[in-house]
Amino acid sequence: MSATDFSQRAALKARRSLITPEGVDLNLELASLGERFTALVIDLAILLGVTIVFSVAAGFALSGTGRSGEIVGVIWLLGLFFLRNGYFLLMEMSARGASFGKRAMKIRVAARDGGRLQFPAVFARNALRELEVFLPIGIAIGAPFQGGDGGWVSLLSVIWIGVFVSLPFFNRDKLRAGDLVAGTWVVKAPRQKIMRDMADAGAAHRTDFAFTPTQLDAYGVKELQVLEQVLRTGDRATVRAVSDRIATKIGYDRGSAADIEFLRAYYHAIRERLESGLLMGRRRRDKFDIGR
Repeated sequence: MSATDFSQRAALKARRSLITPEGVDLNLELASLGERFTALVIDLAILLGVTIVFSVAAGFALSGTGRSGEIVGVIWLLGLFFLRNGYFLLMEMSARGASFGKRAMKIRVAARDGGRLQFPAVFARNALRELEVFLPIGIAIGAPFQGGDGGWVSLLSVIWIGVFVSLPFFNRDKLRAGDLVAGTWVVKAPRQKIMRDMADAGAAHRTDFAFTPTQLDAYGVKELQVLEQVLRTGDRATVRAVSDRIATKIGYDRGSAADIEFLRAYYHAIRERLESGLLMGRRRRDKFDIGR
């Protein structure tokens, strides 16, 4: 088997069906474990750099205060705790749903139910990371200095880490414990852009459809790409289902207009509105992205 065949089979194996509220199968591709590991290494390198700067600054700030080393150590540990957890939490709650490491690898965190990524889910997956990796690492490093059974404690901590780190290898969706609890997974996230009209080569704009700004603002770039996929596929049942859902959502009376014609007209109109928004420095990521 050639390397190309192997990569194609691996990509096909990583495909997952994700049905949107409009009834469209997005066919997402899961991020590979190698991509996720590389992203984590990048994030840890960033955190290490910030930690060094923070430690030096804290050392200078507290050197002349006369405080005991224990107090300084507590402040340092608390600072590191909030740094690493705040970093992942804020980055994954951003519009891209990804830390700097994940952005570099073009992957992101997504909700497995196809909905919007919510704060409780992001909080849960990152809280579990603390229990999976960071806490046992701290215990493993510190235990030998405590004497007694420190060696056994370190060994048990390493085993603990190994169990959780190996978990993605033993489930088909490559989920770690945090993903299982939070209902998330990590998927490939190619750069999004507003596509050029695939119908320009064969179909003219329909001018007998008129949409209000409110009706066009019901969706964003993500939904526009879903519409494009529906139009490219041309499946009659899917076109009808999506047309009905959109018309109902925006309160549009289609009359006797064909489903495909309505979708094409709405696609043209929403694309033009989004592109004009880009020219004005505004970008609507999806239907939940308001006030931008």
